[in-house]
Amino acid sequence: MFERYGGPESGGMTVTSIDLAVSEPSNLWPKYESPEDLSGVEAIPLAERGLPDSTYSLLLRAAALWPHRNALTVIPDAGRWLAPLERSYSQLLGEVNRYANVLHCLGVRRHDVVALIAPNCAELISATLAAQVAGIAEPINGGLSRTHVEELLRRSGARVLVAAGPELSQSTWQLALDLARDGLLDTVLALRHTPSERPREPMPVIDDVRMGYLHELAETQDPSVYVGQPPQGSDLAALIHTGGTTGVPKLAALRHSGLVANAWMIAAAPVLGEHATLFSALPLFHVNALVVSVLTPMFKGNNVIWAGPLGYRDPLLYSVFWKLVEHYHISAMSAVPTVYAALADHPVDADISSLRHGIVGASPLPRAVRQRFERDVGVTLVEGYGLTEASCASALNFPGVLREGSVGQRFPYQNAKIVEIDARGEWHDMPSGATGVLALSGPTLFEGYVLGQDVTGAPRLDGLGALVNGWLNTGDLAHLDADGYVYLHGRAKDLIIRSGHNIDPSVIEEVLLACPGVTGAAAVGRPDVHAGEVPVAYVTLAADASITEEEIMAWATGRVSEHVAVPKSVTILDELPLTAVGKPYKPPLRADAVRRVLTDALSGVAGVRSVTTTVRDGVIDSTVELDDGVDETDVAAVLDRYPLSWRVTHAADSAAAHLGNDSALRSERYIHGE
Repeated sequence: MFERYGGPESGGMTVTSIDLAVSEPSNLWPKYESPEDLSGVEAIPLAERGLPDSTYSLLLRAAALWPHRNALTVIPDAGRWLAPLERSYSQLLGEVNRYANVLHCLGVRRHDVVALIAPNCAELISATLAAQVAGIAEPINGGLSRTHVEELLRRSGARVLVAAGPELSQSTWQLALDLARDGLLDTVLALRHTPSERPREPMPVIDDVRMGYLHELAETQDPSVYVGQPPQGSDLAALIHTGGTTGVPKLAALRHSGLVANAWMIAAAPVLGEHATLFSALPLFHVNALVVSVLTPMFKGNNVIWAGPLGYRDPLLYSVFWKLVEHYHISAMSAVPTVYAALADHPVDADISSLRHGIVGASPLPRAVRQRFERDVGVTLVEGYGLTEASCASALNFPGVLREGSVGQRFPYQNAKIVEIDARGEWHDMPSGATGVLALSGPTLFEGYVLGQDVTGAPRLDGLGALVNGWLNTGDLAHLDADGYVYLHGRAKDLIIRSGHNIDPSVIEEVLLACPGVTGAAAVGRPDVHAGEVPVAYVTLAADASITEEEIMAWATGRVSEHVAVPKSVTILDELPLTAVGKPYKPPLRADAVRRVLTDALSGVAGVRSVTTTVRDGVIDSTVELDDGVDETDVAAVLDRYPLSWRVTHAADSAAAHLGNDSALRSERYIHGE
């Protein structure tokens, strides 16, 4: 039936009212509380669960079930955390309908792409959902170079850009104007700060480009209905670029059905309840924010507390965070390990009994960070694993059943296996416990990377070797146990992940190879306490070259396009390691980087005789040799801050010793969040 809500909370819109006891599919919520429940969940096919078929249908359902319940609570910034903008689910639906109708009036149809570049704000959340209703959303990191942004627009064919207006981000607004003046856009729609407090700046006039503030254009649109053809599950919903700082950005194409299925899997897991309140500060160009913070809460009518435009980069946030948790009764949050490390530095000065879980993703979780946060804050950290090409999350730990060294059990309906890929590129399945390349399959897999447009103007897709017979090659080394728990052992591919941002080594290597006197270059990740990894470089020089490592560093610093990709060090070698057939081989360089950082870190620890690193099956094996009788506690206190494998031996017998684990080698815990 239909009810008319005419009060200010609903915005005077029509929503569908659903009797939960009658209309909710009986199979929607299975018993899924422990690892043993996995087989029971999968006993019923996913198609019989009754999931909404699109992100728009998911929003319609939420607005019908909980029209007056808060969906969004958006904080302007950390300094004004008590003055948020609130949106109920019916209000959110009304705003999404209005924005989608604006896009429809501008000519956006099902296969058309709408790009979005802006820091987080209330209007961006609605605009991202609206772009998925009218066409396909393409969120873009505003920190990318203009060259990268242009490449992403070219590949997607997006001619409509939703961008941060001048009061929200002057640099992003200037980028939008430059792109429009250069003929790359037909329409620019500006977003305002949350909330808008000062008079808006007038729109500039650019020939043949439609300009306007999105919210103003939407005021005359009907909030009760989308006037176009709504999306179906098989339609593309979003194009997400897979790197924060990639040399050649890839656009992963995700379908509505895959995003909804992944959101349902997370909602079904025991980390969020029906009355949970989630805190979110991750940027909306990241798939984690889209799925975990926007779509998943819609399944159970959760309220999401959104930080301001700076997100976790707001230095004031940490000083008020515990009071914010108390005030809004936050029960769960999602962040990278560096955030939890920073929060642990701030004593708890409020009642945070509502906070049950901290979800960890996007970069490695050092053991010391977990131990300190859980000890000092008293909140469990729950690790997960995912990547853009699988819609977001593929594995998650159970809060009460954490397994040391694992990033969690695979989600229902997402199959996982370990394969060995031979020299001919052929896959060979490996038994439980064996280490190899992690492969995934299931309903959440992406449809391919966007290479351009086909003759109809729709995105042209190609798996580019990542998809093989319905399986995704994650590029990560791992092993599985009998219960489907994933244990990661590093990456088969060479991407460097710095605080959740992917850095393509070629970005660094191309700059270094252009330096006079440099004949070879290779960039790898070095373990880092704060960022998980930072880039370092190794080079070879011409016989007559006299350039120093410091001079090469200065060359790279001024020329690498993204500041986070600038190498932290440059080391000159006589030769770079190669395979037997002459191809570059980086594991020995990664091992050297590990050895150097551990040697420096342990320089002040008494009794350390040596640090050695070797490569075993692509995994870095680090060994610290101690004098006989020396206690390993001080070594563990240092090394537990780093996300890597290590073991301790003593001079007398070289017997393997490992603190807190019976195994001789600590499992590397990488959480991949491209």
